[in-house]
Amino acid sequence: MNVQKTNILVLDDEQDIRGEINKFLTSRDIQVQLAASPSEAFRILSAHPVDIAILDIRLPEMSGLEVLKRIRRIYPKIQVIMMSGHGDMESVIVALRLGAVDFFQKPFRLHEMMTTIEKSMKLASRVELLNDSQFDNSLYDAFGKGSSSALIVISSTMKQAVDKMRLVARSKDTTVLITGESGTGKDLIARGIHYLSCRKEKPFHPVNCSSIPDELFESEFFGYKKGAFTGAVADKAGWFEAADEGTLFLDEIGDLKPSLQSKLLRIMEDKQISRLGSTSTKKIDVRIIAATNQNLDQLILENRFRQDLYHRINTFVINVPPLRERTESIPLLFAHYLDYYSQKLGRDIPKVDKEIMNSFMQYDFPGNVRELKHMVERALILCEGNMLTFEHFDHLKIKMQLAPLVQHPSAPAKSLDSMEKENIETALIEAGYNKSLASRTLKISRQALDRKIEKLGIIVK
Repeated sequence: MNVQKTNILVLDDEQDIRGEINKFLTSRDIQVQLAASPSEAFRILSAHPVDIAILDIRLPEMSGLEVLKRIRRIYPKIQVIMMSGHGDMESVIVALRLGAVDFFQKPFRLHEMMTTIEKSMKLASRVELLNDSQFDNSLYDAFGKGSSSALIVISSTMKQAVDKMRLVARSKDTTVLITGESGTGKDLIARGIHYLSCRKEKPFHPVNCSSIPDELFESEFFGYKKGAFTGAVADKAGWFEAADEGTLFLDEIGDLKPSLQSKLLRIMEDKQISRLGSTSTKKIDVRIIAATNQNLDQLILENRFRQDLYHRINTFVINVPPLRERTESIPLLFAHYLDYYSQKLGRDIPKVDKEIMNSFMQYDFPGNVRELKHMVERALILCEGNMLTFEHFDHLKIKMQLAPLVQHPSAPAKSLDSMEKENIETALIEAGYNKSLASRTLKISRQALDRKIEKLGIIVK
């Protein structure tokens, strides 16, 4: 990317910080304006073009959050990056809610900030391009404030997926296949394609293919006329009609039974449907987006997926990386869900023990973003005070204790009893064989611990 014309404002009351950032950015041919106070920053903004503003949280005259708020109101096209020398999760949440594109904890690597700068400039140019092409940035309407969804794009792997999402959205009809593990956010990419496309004003209709019984396939996909079968008391549109002129999202298409795949293929090829009980056909104009967490090539070899259907749906493939490959996103995802569920549960956002984030960054998240989301919701329900601690994530503690046992597929499989035995023996050793202390560590009663020791044949010294 050519950042030669990028103009950046750096607002920080610490001269050393301003100087360090200025030296780094100017060496990359970026035009930099420096301000030590908000009033000085707003004088610069009124006199010079600025593409990106880098703001400290703690400033004289007013807080960096207030400066962010004013910039977003007066100069909405400026991308804002926040930084702070204080571990303040509440400020992170508020900054993201107000529209900051990223948040850096001091000290940070300037190269990491440069990645965010490049991402911000590309986003700005893409928005301009989308506006020029009668697209708009309605993606933020789909995943904006008040939504439980979060499309956090920091890592290079997730950035590649979102870049592809934006590119294919320009096409009206191209069929897209989204691959990735369960819980990674494949549905968000599908919705993003729809809301950035010229079909955005029409329906986005999601269907879970794994939940369709054989006997209901035709009636659900094609619809039916009144009296077509027992129980058909009125006309009903099928899923293809429901998505007409819009997007039909076929989630978990790898679970679609082979007997139903040929029927789906015929609809995709003919682009017309006939309701059950009707003699007439109707043309449909639907974009198909499919998603799967399975290896379709392997399913084809096992004769569980039609090769001709595979070639119809994989015109354009987007892979969504697992959360363990984009750990940079974890703090911002955590902040988003903390904000969302605090509002949903009608409570103030609690403070967060640093131990929690340290554990999150070490955990593999086999359930991906969905698992993180549910962890935050559960912890907030358990937390009755104003501080989230590791005790509210007790299931995470157990999973992390088991992690070494499941991270090595080549190791011999262990039964649940043997894993539980290891955990209890470890807790006993760490507690010096004090059963009361070990039971508190394991979060079970002393009596329950005694029963498990006897059941599992554990020798207590």
